[in-house]
Amino acid sequence: MAIELLYFARVREAIGRSAETVSPPHGVTTIATLIDWLAERGGGYAEAFADRGRIRAAIGDSFVTPESPIGDAREIALFPPVTGG
Repeated sequence: MAIELLYFARVREAIGRSAETVSPPHGVTTIATLIDWLAERGGGYAEAFADRGRIRAAIGDSFVTPESPIGDAREIALFPPVTGG
């Protein structure tokens, strides 16, 4: 299954791209295991996902937790915590 990953802010800068299409292996079933798999790619991915507790995710238009299943998601956004005012 192909998933469009969207990267924002510090994550995008570390990886060097704003989006890519990936086909995760069979055992990647949650946001947490997706992030682990991406970090294992090394380089900018390892840097971007070094502090997994500081990564937020959204599937479609909904914010999700690390334990959330990927299911049949077609688009997942990964980004650092958002602040503002």
